[in-house]
Amino acid sequence: MPHNVTVTPAAHADPGADFFVLTINAGSSSIKFALFRVGRPPARVLSGKIERIGLPESRVTVTDAASGQTEHRTIEASDHAACVGPLMDWLEQKVRVAKLLGVGHRVVHGGMRYSQPQQVTAAVLAELRRLSPYDPEHLPAEIGLIEAVTRRYPDLAQVACFDTAFHRDMPKVARLLPIPRRYAEMGIQRYGFHGLSYAFLMKELARIGGSDEANGRVILAHLGNGASMAAVRSGKSVDTTMSFTPAAGLPMSTRSGDLDPGLVSYLARTERMSVVQFHEMVNARSGLLGVSDISSDMRDLLARESSDVRAAEAIALFCYQAKKWIGAFAAALGGLDTVVFTGGIGENAPNVRARICEGLGFLGIELDGAPNAAGEPIISKDGSKVRVRVIRTDEEVEIAKSVYELLVASVGMVP
Repeated sequence: MPHNVTVTPAAHADPGADFFVLTINAGSSSIKFALFRVGRPPARVLSGKIERIGLPESRVTVTDAASGQTEHRTIEASDHAACVGPLMDWLEQKVRVAKLLGVGHRVVHGGMRYSQPQQVTAAVLAELRRLSPYDPEHLPAEIGLIEAVTRRYPDLAQVACFDTAFHRDMPKVARLLPIPRRYAEMGIQRYGFHGLSYAFLMKELARIGGSDEANGRVILAHLGNGASMAAVRSGKSVDTTMSFTPAAGLPMSTRSGDLDPGLVSYLARTERMSVVQFHEMVNARSGLLGVSDISSDMRDLLARESSDVRAAEAIALFCYQAKKWIGAFAAALGGLDTVVFTGGIGENAPNVRARICEGLGFLGIELDGAPNAAGEPIISKDGSKVRVRVIRTDEEVEIAKSVYELLVASVGMVP
């Protein structure tokens, strides 16, 4: 290990010194990461992304939070675990970390057991391996990252932060799936995802809107490559669109969202489609990409909407399904006080926000065109019954807070 870095486990850390938390947020073919100086709140030092994992010349982009300067480089990364070495080499050479309190990982699935962040132990890793079939797109890569960090820094604390945790207290009626009961006993139920984003949004809503708004009837719309919504009342998840896997609910960039389960047997009979092929279709070749036959990126589709009916239909389907879920969740909540848009589409596509909200005046949703076009924090009309907000989500800051709180609480240390 280079001498300019001291990696100190939480149990041996000195109070009063500068401490840092590294967050790692793995996607199917990319990793987002960030370094935070811990405190209340944590202060971002840098953020970055590793893209094209598994392809030649994977690309690393790192941005310094203070200066805004961005650095690019290419690496060889055959899989997610192979990214750990280059990432930590860069941190050790450039950032000169004084004390690393720990590493926080976004872990998509926590199953029935985990409703809070967990310091990674052999038992936690064993449970994650057992859960891997629940989410084969994410969990194996996330486990590989944890193991790679352990090999490099055996004594460094790592914390798993679960995307399912936010929804663990949903009412049983929302968690149950209408299949034979014995499957529920095996853990097959609605789990919901995007929980780190939703936890951040609810804290942010309490900060900017006050406790009354945060404790009201809220619909959170995380619309990005992965898209979901959550109905929240009194700060707790009541229902959510994603289910046992992240493929359910809204149509997404390449995921289908909800489908007639009869399609499985129909395509098996007519096209001899295997389970593996069906899984690949609904996760990687459906959604916006499948309907448009053009692109999985909403920006591309909006640019071609006027000239290609397939792009127009993909956008229309996305907005229509989102509108339906708002209506359904308003019913589940017994009314509606606030809608929050977030995610790459939710934060940056005013036309999509407007189309989703169009015709929902009967629920009290009335957008103001100019603030919506400008992406202002509040885009509803003054005096409208439902306040509609745009809040930029930050899963990494939520992970950093969780790591700090868990590790400090576990050893009674206050840096």
